[in-house]
Amino acid sequence: MSLRFYDTARAEVRPFEPIEAGRASLYYCGATVQGMPHVGHVRSAIAFDQLTRWLEARDLRVTVVRNVTDIDDKILAKSQDSFREGAAGADPSVVPEEPWWALAYRFEQEFHRAYAALGVRRPTYEPRATGHIPEMHALIQLLIDRGHAYPAPDASGDVYFDVRSWPAYGSLTRQHIDDMQAAPDADPRGKKDPRDFALWKGSQETDPVTASWSSPWGTGRPGWHLECSSMVTKYLGTEFDIHGGGLDLRFPHHENEMAQSQAAGHAFARYWMHNGMVTFGGEKMSKSIGNTVTPQEMIDAAGPRVVRYYLGQAHYRSVLDYRETSLQEAGAAVARIDGFIGKAATRVGAPAPGSVRAADLPPAFADAMDDDLNVPQALAVLHTTVRSGNTALSAGDDAAVAACLAAVVGMTGVLGLDDAGEAAGGGTADAALSKALDTLVGDRIAERIEARTARDWARADAIRDALARAGVTLEDSAEGARWSLSGN
Repeated sequence: MSLRFYDTARAEVRPFEPIEAGRASLYYCGATVQGMPHVGHVRSAIAFDQLTRWLEARDLRVTVVRNVTDIDDKILAKSQDSFREGAAGADPSVVPEEPWWALAYRFEQEFHRAYAALGVRRPTYEPRATGHIPEMHALIQLLIDRGHAYPAPDASGDVYFDVRSWPAYGSLTRQHIDDMQAAPDADPRGKKDPRDFALWKGSQETDPVTASWSSPWGTGRPGWHLECSSMVTKYLGTEFDIHGGGLDLRFPHHENEMAQSQAAGHAFARYWMHNGMVTFGGEKMSKSIGNTVTPQEMIDAAGPRVVRYYLGQAHYRSVLDYRETSLQEAGAAVARIDGFIGKAATRVGAPAPGSVRAADLPPAFADAMDDDLNVPQALAVLHTTVRSGNTALSAGDDAAVAACLAAVVGMTGVLGLDDAGEAAGGGTADAALSKALDTLVGDRIAERIEARTARDWARADAIRDALARAGVTLEDSAEGARWSLSGN
């Protein structure tokens, strides 16, 4: 197998060799469901969706786990805000007097809607943190028994990971422990070292009763880093192939995950993959300076397929910079692809649906995807094939048209463009719209043919003009009329 991925832990591109031949296991960090999804969330999901699709195209059976962090300081704080007078009026996303678990579930559904609209397929398993408290207790006890964790001496209920007990701490991000900042995730009074991070957080007076669980160390709730280690072990075992997430999660989240898991005796992830951030005009997106754009705003402006193309077009490790013209440029690229597919399918018929295999795709496309998911190079192959297909259409070479069409449809499938627009209830909204439009335009073309046969030129021209007003362009040729959306 020629697959190669950049491994953050080793800081190098290296061959991908799965633990089990013919299978691959992937865990990537999902959302902390404290608010609406932002473009960073969906870019990460699209990157790992592309990874999954390509592993499958390379004939691997892939098990994907994406967690939901549904208990967290920020979730509790936002829930408490909802009980304060005037909170709902200050922020339209706040529901008055909303319990933390209801808030978490509401935003979890918003993430599902965003993922589905942009063609991100559901993972094999999507565990919630609150459903895995016993597994977390077991991991904490194992770390205590192995000398890598300790309960706070003041009986507060806190349990900490002892970072100095693990010599490899800092290896993922290549930091020396003395250069690290203090861990801010728990009261520091009971810590041996300010960098020790919380595995279990004792209940506070302000915490809702429903946000606390009994444990051998007192009532409380899990630390953020512990949650992922516990869930991935349950669903993928103590050693698995790939751990992924946004670059901003490398430290402290992934550093701490790796340390506590390996300290527990688990081999953990063989490869670490991180996607880059999304910026706005070269600057970090921030609500405070007003340079943010949400996934829904993008979808409303350009449609889900264009947004999927835009967010998935750059190399996954690079920074993706959003500009005012970004969606317009992505829309033009998608229109060129769709224009060819529509014309070619009218000429030679749509390819039979089926799973996409790398062996059936252009070798240059496969080589690009094998090389650390080089999507920009893969897209260059896609657009070259579209141009070749359009040339074949003009030349009347149906065999070449059919070959280019099959290749283009296969490549768009690997990149997830065909699934963007999927509704929460299943099915592809864009595909249904395309089918309906094709039927309606086809009927009008048939009426126009009848009018031309009857030499009713006025009626034929009226039909053509009506289609033009609707944005549909007709092209008459020896093989009959072909249609496309204006600008395609």
